[in-house]
This record gives sequence, C-alpha cells and structure tokens, in this order.
Amino acid sequence: MDGPRIEITNESGKVPFDSQRAAGLIRRILADGGVRRGVMEVTVVGDPAIHRLNAQFLGHDRPTDVLAFEMDSDPGAALLEGSVVVSDETALSRAGDYGWPAENELLLYVVHGVLHLVGYDDHAPDDEKLMRAKEREYLALAGIDSIAGSDDLGKKED
Repeated sequence: MDGPRIEITNESGKVPFDSQRAAGLIRRILADGGVRRGVMEVTVVGDPAIHRLNAQFLGHDRPTDVLAFEMDSDPGAALLEGSVVVSDETALSRAGDYGWPAENELLLYVVHGVLHLVGYDDHAPDDEKLMRAKEREYLALAGIDSIAGSDDLGKKED
C-alpha cells in the first residue's frame, strides 16, 4: 500500500479498538497534511503506562489522554515519522462525561494526536477552535457524530 506505514498496538485492551477504522482515519489525516512517506505508530495503553511517559517526557506527574511524539519529519520530502500513545483507561473514565462510548473517546485521542503531528495546535483560542473542527470532521468520516451542542469535544490535557 502506498503512503506512510501505520502500526497500531493495543497493549491494554480495556476498550474495544477498531484498528482498521483508526488506520483509515490516520491515513486520511496524514494525506490531508501532505505526508506521503514515513511511519505512524499508535499504541493503546492504560493509565499507569501513559503516566510514566507523561512524567518522563513532559514532567507531568499524572496520567493523560494522549501523547504525540514526532520522531522525524521533512515537510519538503512529505515525510513524517511519529508515535501517538493513548490511554483507554482515561477514555473509559471520560466518555460518560460526553455521553458517548469509550471507543469513540479513544478514537478522538488518536485523531487529536495525529493532528498535532501534522501541525495543528490547540493552545491559542483560534487554534483550538480549528483543531476541534478538524476533530469533528475526521470523526464524522468514521461515522461518529460529534456531541450535539458541545464545544468540549476534544478538550484534551496536552
């Protein structure tokens, strides 16, 4: 298959995770971001593992929902190598706040992480608004409706 290689590993298994569905969304986000080569790794872990990574790499002593790491990139060569780590335990604990299944919450984390790696940010209000719109757009492609009337979709801890 043409395009970046997508590698998905579910180390936790507490939430059903459709790897093919996720891979399709990842391919689309990467293509839309101009990425034609590289590797995108996605790993589903529990809170203890993501807590360790969050502390080690960001200095935050707590679990989080998603971490995104750029390993290598060359926009001129349409190359991106990155890794996204998501917590299914966090998805389980937060999904009810938004009234949707944990698998949707987990897929949102994957979309959010990959969007970061292709250049989206959510720290400034205008950037956050754009990122939320992109999250809704990609989730809709997977047949997931955003939460009606909610601007909270994707309010990640980063």
